[in-house]
Amino acid sequence: MNVIDAWDGRKACALQQAFRMTQEAFADHLGVSVRTVGKWHAEPDAAPRPDMQQILDTAYERAADTVRHRFNLLLRPSPATTPAQSLRVAIAVVLRGTEVLLVCRRGDDTLSWQFPAGMCKPGAAVTSVAVQETHAETGVHVAVREELGARVHPKTGVLASYVLCDYLAGEASNLDAVENMDVAWVPLAALTRFIPAENIYPPILSALEAA
Repeated sequence: MNVIDAWDGRKACALQQAFRMTQEAFADHLGVSVRTVGKWHAEPDAAPRPDMQQILDTAYERAADTVRHRFNLLLRPSPATTPAQSLRVAIAVVLRGTEVLLVCRRGDDTLSWQFPAGMCKPGAAVTSVAVQETHAETGVHVAVREELGARVHPKTGVLASYVLCDYLAGEASNLDAVENMDVAWVPLAALTRFIPAENIYPPILSALEAA
């Protein structure tokens, strides 16, 4: 049997529902006034007085197993109130000597240079997605060197995870003509001509400087 650490109006009303009683019948069952039960409905976040907490404890402890089971089911969050998982994107920062790999994305009447990236499905490893999406977009094979961290992207609002990768093999080419306009190896010294420095995640700049 679960132990209720603290009662509030919502839990008290859930217990009433579990007993399948009206407010009047529940008040009579507990030995309290109907007004008290009505207050629990009106103020679901309010905590009852200590003596009321004890009364509710006793009612719950003496309830039949079926009542307690219904009560516990009522306290479970419904799918509609469970927060949705945040969208996560894996972003690959691929180095080849003194060059970094970029793709030119198509937008709404705009083009922008970015690092290769792909959406992570629930349960997928960020590093695996970074490697797979880089190859799918550009034909380049890479190996993960290290994870650089994550942030909520300031423009898109998605959770962006950054992975530093080393070039292994393959000719860079645009394999996703729907999303991208072009693919290029860009000298590290010229990176901020393609992507403004203020738009680059600071740990990326630090890693590239070290490289």
